[in-house]
Parts: sequence; structure tokens; C-alpha cells
Amino acid sequence: MKQEQSFSSSISEKNKFKMLGLSLLFDAIGMLSYLLPVFAEVSDVIWAPISAILLLIMYKGNVGKLAAFFGFIEELLPFVDVIPTFTITWFYTYVIKKEHP
Repeated sequence: MKQEQSFSSSISEKNKFKMLGLSLLFDAIGMLSYLLPVFAEVSDVIWAPISAILLLIMYKGNVGKLAAFFGFIEELLPFVDVIPTFTITWFYTYVIKKEHP
């Protein structure tokens, strides 16, 4: 029984850090618009709904809905792409709430 619990805990820890990696990646993608200033706002309009959908898929329940809403708005507003919405949501989910996948 103890070995089974350890295996389950190991899988959830891997999933937790996989979610962190994805969150960091998606935040980096959201900040890519700073590399191409001419196309920044066009790319933000394309990335905003994609990031909102990804947040809804990655983080379930009210946390995902709220993060998707703020992520969508954050991507559409100019000069706030530096806010790491995905990573903040991960931190809230796995550190503050201490939720296990």
C-alpha cells in the first residue's frame, strides 16, 4: 500500500512540474511579441484567445476560468505581456492552494 502511494505521488509530482514547464513555455510565447514590435499587436490578437483556451484546459474549475479571462485581457492590452499569467496560475494552484494533480 505504501509503495502504491509513493508511485501515485511520484506521478503527480511529475505532472505538477510538467504543468510548470508548459506554463513557462506559454508565458514565453506570449512575450515573443516584444521581439517583433511591428507585428506585436497583431500577434497579441491571435495569441489572446489561444492562451485563454489553454488556460481553461490546463487549469480546471473557477481558477481556470478566472485565469483565462485575465489572460485574454492581458494579451489584448498593450505593454502588459510581461505578466506571466500561466506561471502565476500554476503558483496559485500548486503552491498556494497546494492542489495535487
